[in-house]
Amino acid sequence: MNDIIRDLQVDNLQVDKDLPTGAPVNLSRRGLLVGSMGAAAGALVLGFGLPVRGARAQDAAKAVAPGTRVPAFLEIRPDNTARFLSPFVEGGQGVFTAMVQIVGEELDMDPKSFIVENAPTGSDYLVVFGKMRITGGSMSVRTSYDTMRKLGASARAMLLEAAATRLGVAADKLATEPGYVVHAASGQRIAYGDLAGDAMSLPVPAADSVTLRDPKQFRWIGKPVERLDVLDKSIGKAVYAIDLKVDGMLHAAVQHAPRLGMSVGAVRNEASVRAMKGVISVHHLPGAVAVVSERWWHAKRAVEALQVDWAEAGAKPVMDGIRVMPANFSTADFAERLANEPGDGKDAEKEGDAAAAFASAKTVVTATYHSQYLHHAQLEPPSTIARFNADGTLDVWMPNQAPEQFQADIAKRTGLDASKVNVHSPMLGGFFGRHFLYQAANPYPQAIQLAKETGRPVKVIWTREEEFLRDPMRPMAAVRFKGGLDANGMPVALEAISICEGPTEGIAGHNKDKLDETAVEGLTGKSYAIPNRRIAQIYVENPTMLAYWRSVGNSMNDFLYESFLDELADKGGKDPYELRMQLLKDNPRLSTLLKTVGEMSGGWKRGPFTAEDGTRRARGIAMASPFGSHTAAIAEVSIKAGEVVVHDVWEAIDPGSIVNPAIIEAQINSASALGVSQVLIEEAVYKNGMPVARNYDLYPILPPSRMPRVHARIIESGEKMGGIGEPGLPAVPPAVANAVSTLTGERVRRMPLSQYTFNS
Repeated sequence: MNDIIRDLQVDNLQVDKDLPTGAPVNLSRRGLLVGSMGAAAGALVLGFGLPVRGARAQDAAKAVAPGTRVPAFLEIRPDNTARFLSPFVEGGQGVFTAMVQIVGEELDMDPKSFIVENAPTGSDYLVVFGKMRITGGSMSVRTSYDTMRKLGASARAMLLEAAATRLGVAADKLATEPGYVVHAASGQRIAYGDLAGDAMSLPVPAADSVTLRDPKQFRWIGKPVERLDVLDKSIGKAVYAIDLKVDGMLHAAVQHAPRLGMSVGAVRNEASVRAMKGVISVHHLPGAVAVVSERWWHAKRAVEALQVDWAEAGAKPVMDGIRVMPANFSTADFAERLANEPGDGKDAEKEGDAAAAFASAKTVVTATYHSQYLHHAQLEPPSTIARFNADGTLDVWMPNQAPEQFQADIAKRTGLDASKVNVHSPMLGGFFGRHFLYQAANPYPQAIQLAKETGRPVKVIWTREEEFLRDPMRPMAAVRFKGGLDANGMPVALEAISICEGPTEGIAGHNKDKLDETAVEGLTGKSYAIPNRRIAQIYVENPTMLAYWRSVGNSMNDFLYESFLDELADKGGKDPYELRMQLLKDNPRLSTLLKTVGEMSGGWKRGPFTAEDGTRRARGIAMASPFGSHTAAIAEVSIKAGEVVVHDVWEAIDPGSIVNPAIIEAQINSASALGVSQVLIEEAVYKNGMPVARNYDLYPILPPSRMPRVHARIIESGEKMGGIGEPGLPAVPPAVANAVSTLTGERVRRMPLSQYTFNS
């Protein structure tokens, strides 16, 4: 199949070099020829604009603003379907659908008629704030919304111009309906597919010159358009990195050192392993050993049989940018250290005079709260294919959320010019912040080294056990809270000192003169009218490698803050829902959100109360404002055999404005599942410098049997568009914890709740 495609040319472009999906044979685990190969084959017949790659793409787009060069994104085919290259990676969040809803709206083309693929690397796709590309931070739609609308409108203008020339009429005498240019006076309709060739030769109009559709006329934006990725996933056609194959490919499995920083010493049985069935070669890698075979199962069995004497870290790290895991590290000891770390920290937010307010407060409440390490635990294990080509280029297929970052890193590692490095971005099998550029946390350096040493393409797959060993984690934190109440029980002062290392500084390095905002987000930026506030951070470096996790700092800090706020409410004799209403009485947007979630739940009732099934239950409330959106959540819980049961989660979200309400509802469900999983059971535990859990048996994630009913409501306030993928998570853990505290009378100050023993 590859040989056939390589022989075909379109407009003098070699498909395997110039089309981002032309090179690999993509075979799913179910034996189907699927995914980007089918799209590439369709692309051979017509180009509205065939995207160019590598140096040519970068040179051509140097003076062009990202997101404006229509041919880099869009191709319309003779059958009146379209191929769109998404600047954002699909990982189950629905971004492919959202992108073509936006583009299709202005292009006047039904989103159902689009095939969407991940775009290659190139400056055209740096549409996040016009300077970078990442899929994360709930930034995809909100940072590219205007750009994608203008892109679609520019394409529509080109089609109108092409039709005007063909019909000999002025462009303003023409209109469009989905997929067609219409000349009302003559009754003529011309399909976009018939005009694409003519439109392709026209200059792209300036983005600011095109007229955008009046939102009142939207056909698809704001509507629950069906997801484009669901069908292929449902019938086994979806292609992930772990499914990909290329001609002549070998397979490799690895065994990592039990602690990061150790290196390969002696391998006692290397000769006998080399003689095992299917083994082609054995390799020593930085901090790991690998076996290469024609079949991955043979490689796995052989690499697990290697008896390695691991050497402790020396003066020079085994690889750049990593931390050396101490042999005596334990999460229990580290949590104790965080809780007792001395100091007042560096100010992250300061309002009023907290010290004076505490001195005059009627009641002062202090408490220390904890959050735990978390794995990403995405279902698709990491994998990479690396292939060196005869023309001096390198192709790398890998799960990632930032193609240009990986391209630059690979270029640095190999000494190749970035234009020679082709990063292919398959659909992600879950991500949650896992697929960014973390040192020692991805198999692509191993795949590149093995491809170079063997002279053939190599696919590396990490087993789940190797993934859990090298997965960088959501940070741990301890927060020392102090709250001051007046004679009426109202908060007059609040201090929160977070003792932690933020994920950004954990990745990029600590700057003693600058705070990592991701370390304190969810503590800072709260809208409650507490007049005197101080939020600070004491930096403590982690021995572990750190990473972003879904909703980043908010994932832990909103649990910490919102739980302590309930504690203040109890000390002041206030209902926690009513206290929040009072603290937000001058904030109409958040007051509306809080009222809405109360109404959704049938009216706020804290409990404890007896439900219709006879169980004793209680409810908890919490709010969060991450990534430009605002949420409020209520959770209802009971205790069964000492275990927390979450029956219902009601969540209202105000993202300002929306593109697809069905995707938002799905994201609220997804985020709620992860939030409940985090607060109930998830925790990465280390003993003797090693993770206790190496698979889901000891690191359980929320099973379907423990998933609550989730009720979501969207409030469109008309404010600036916020994020969707992550905002639904942070309010859920504290809502659950606050409900449990009410039900049991025992204040919950740490996650997960599996650490506690509750009486039914």
